[in-house]
Amino acid sequence: MYYPFFRGKQFELLAIKESAGVIADAGFNPIIEPVRETFNGLHRTLQELVAQGGSASVIVNPRHGNHRHDGEGLAEYLRETYRDNDAISPALLLTNAMTTGTALTLIGQHEARPLTLVHAGFTDGRGLAESLPAGDYTNVFLDSRNLLYRRPFRGGRRVLIEDGFERKKNADYDLVDRFSDLHVTFEEQGADGYGDFLTIGDHYAEGGGPAYAVAIHLTFIDPEQEDAMFVYHFKSDTNNTPVDPAGKFAEALGKLITEVDRVDSKVLETSAVHEFRDLHARHHFPGLGYVKKLSIRHHIETLADYHAHG
Repeated sequence: MYYPFFRGKQFELLAIKESAGVIADAGFNPIIEPVRETFNGLHRTLQELVAQGGSASVIVNPRHGNHRHDGEGLAEYLRETYRDNDAISPALLLTNAMTTGTALTLIGQHEARPLTLVHAGFTDGRGLAESLPAGDYTNVFLDSRNLLYRRPFRGGRRVLIEDGFERKKNADYDLVDRFSDLHVTFEEQGADGYGDFLTIGDHYAEGGGPAYAVAIHLTFIDPEQEDAMFVYHFKSDTNNTPVDPAGKFAEALGKLITEVDRVDSKVLETSAVHEFRDLHARHHFPGLGYVKKLSIRHHIETLADYHAHG
């Protein structure tokens, strides 16, 4: 149903690990593109998902991070560790740099396993669909608008992923932006599932510079807008210098607390919101990675609640 797309940075893997029970109970299937050389964090995350009865797909040919030039180590790790457990399955990125022959060669290396094909700019959809060997495929389309490309894959599982998070400088965000309605409309668009890039967006960078402004991104579903999803950007006020990130966080967090304390707030009271309340009460700044982790957890719990009660 829901296929959130993660890049395997530490705070993203921790968000999956801490949400493993929610993910498993909701039947969600994370797609993880590992970007770190070591597999320690990935391994702990996948083990927790399996322990909770969940599943995930791991991209074995990443285009970002330490494995972008050679994913054989990832493929070998999955073969050795999850040989007899299809809950953790391989995924392949199909890019515009690939020929149909190259794609088929990669696919052939994962025979007899469920395989997720992430269509990320690949152009010969019809040629690939007509040449695919028999197998258990999930086709994930990163361009949800390209109807003609995905048409040849009718009959198999098809998942649409949309980047609902518009990336800006933190100081430039409005208070509220529209995020997505795919969680409502994916079936109408002929898909079996949907996904997004959570509150991070489809942008990858190894590290960020100093934060002139701090923003906390919190999604919510609005029943008055046909259950469309929106995202709050609670941002700091003192944004002229990169000093005092803790003070900037406190300013942004105060605005978040004011919103969630409103009697008619549409923000779900998730475990992440409880943690934000605790941070506010203790006047504690846990670091920006931790804040991003809480935003991701909130997003996952919000969608889990929607599908449980929608």
